[in-house]
Amino acid sequence: MEKKKILYVSQEITPYLPENEISRAALELPKKMNEMGHEVRIFMPRFGVINERRHQLHEVIRLSGMNIVVNDMDQPLIIKVASVPSARMQVYFIDNDEYFKRKSTVQDKEHKLHPDNDERMLFFCKGVMETVKKLGWKPDIIHLHGWMTSLFPLYLKKFQADDALFNQAKVVFSAHDKGFEGTLGKNLVKAMAFDGVKEADLEFFDKPTYENLQKGAAKYADGMVKTSEDVDQDVISYVESLGLPVFDGTNLLEEPKSINSFYQEVAVEEPIA
Repeated sequence: MEKKKILYVSQEITPYLPENEISRAALELPKKMNEMGHEVRIFMPRFGVINERRHQLHEVIRLSGMNIVVNDMDQPLIIKVASVPSARMQVYFIDNDEYFKRKSTVQDKEHKLHPDNDERMLFFCKGVMETVKKLGWKPDIIHLHGWMTSLFPLYLKKFQADDALFNQAKVVFSAHDKGFEGTLGKNLVKAMAFDGVKEADLEFFDKPTYENLQKGAAKYADGMVKTSEDVDQDVISYVESLGLPVFDGTNLLEEPKSINSFYQEVAVEEPIA
């Protein structure tokens, strides 16, 4: 595969958050692709539990001054960056005091979902896009990990289709079995409608369960990576009904280079109208 620009967007990356299926894949894949000569950028939320001093995060001043509108409210976008230990890569962190200062990730001390997770997800996805645009960096492949990236394919295809930085980008999302019970907050559809998302495109997001968020990501993606045998079969069936290419990534962490050919397959697919 010729050298590509690959954007990785994940809600979790180790060592900044504890190691699990998502956080490890979101580290190992970029490392391997970087070693193979591809140009890589990585984004994640700057959750308040991340120790900035230990991981040497610092604010990127040249990327300051941006705001993200969420449900008619301007929210300051703060970009921080850190170097990945033992790798010649950096991770960009999407930050905002309203959404990410709290000392937790997506659940409180009672293990209940934060009621504004829907708005946090929206802020994160829009924040990544705006930062990439300000960097002036044109990705060929965008690989998404975790439910907090679920809005990315829709917003990319519906609002960035005419942007020269994104109009040729192909989106791959990894379907993981690590999700959540219940639904996200009640403001998601309202916030998306405020952004101009049409009613026909709100399918799956009007009831934002973990399964529906994955289906919503699939609807606007160009390919899927199945990361576990325990991925919801309804999600797999829906992806297959769309005719999307599916990569069996159940052994991906043992053979991360194997995804290279899948990226190539997705890259030559015709853009989704």
